Amino acid sequence: MTNQPYGGYGAHGARGAQEPYAPYQQPQAWPGQGYDDPYADQQHTQQWQGQTWETQMQPPVAPVTAAEETSYLPPQGGAEPAPVAGVEPEPGYGPATLGGNARVTDAQRARAEGRSPIIEPGMQPAVLTAVLGLLLAGGAALGTYALLVPLVVLQGVTAAGWFRLNGMWPARQGIALGFLGALVADAAMLVADRSPGVILGTLGVWVLLSLMVQLRSHADPDERMYGLMATVVAAALAIAAGGYLAADADAVVVGAVAVAAAMVARALPVPTAVSVVIALAVAGGAGFAVGGMETDGALMGAGAAVCALIGHRVASYDYPSRFVHFTAGVALPLAAAAPAVYILGRIFT
Repeated sequence: MTNQPYGGYGAHGARGAQEPYAPYQQPQAWPGQGYDDPYADQQHTQQWQGQTWETQMQPPVAPVTAAEETSYLPPQGGAEPAPVAGVEPEPGYGPATLGGNARVTDAQRARAEGRSPIIEPGMQPAVLTAVLGLLLAGGAALGTYALLVPLVVLQGVTAAGWFRLNGMWPARQGIALGFLGALVADAAMLVADRSPGVILGTLGVWVLLSLMVQLRSHADPDERMYGLMATVVAAALAIAAGGYLAADADAVVVGAVAVAAAMVARALPVPTAVSVVIALAVAGGAGFAVGGMETDGALMGAGAAVCALIGHRVASYDYPSRFVHFTAGVALPLAAAAPAVYILGRIFT
């Protein structure tokens, strides 16, 4: 008898007269025994819960998220995949070490490609530099001890910013050593009637002291040399900022105001070369206005601005962090301009 898989219907579609209706039951068979039912293999495959009968290995299918279900799949053939709906694509490179991004940053990429490692502080540090410069100018106009207060702030921020700019943080011992040298130089100048020779003497002593401190270090020779240079330079910059205390009061007023104006102009959103020219012009104009409408004031302001721009450039080097921008980026322009203010003040006054 021919097996009828659909409940007793024959080949012509009529129910057999002598065969009662019965639901289909799959015939039992021992392993290796063939089936008469042509659909048995298909039923056996559909009921299988494990591996399929395909001979090729298929890659596992990742679960589909809700965002992927709504995404648009572009046609194949080299087109780039469209972004998932409602999800902004992540950039290949994050911000320049300002937000702590664990991905490859713009700074690291630029360094690997050999491009200039410069990130300028911006307008906010420039405004702080201008405020500190105006405080120095106002203190110099009021008297020596009024000048001393913003000067001490400038020296402390200079020492801290230099260590952070060089990637050495925390460096409490080095910062304290540099700041202490600045305080000693300030005190010695007050005792010696603001003699500039005290600055050179303090620098010599602090170089030897920094060398003795680094000799006691147990770090590698390269690290000790790097720490020695950072300590010496931080102390030198902080002590040299005391040039405002040794300079003539009128020179401090002109130079500090010129640096304040130059830094704000330098932070304008224009090309670098244009902002440098504008900064020098603004500094010269500020010096001319504050210096009694004389050419000497304009030259003094422009000279102080040149040194301040050098300090600003140094504070922008090697992808500094936001902390560097608000320490070295604020203090280095003023600290670098201090020797120029003293020298130009001796020349023009």
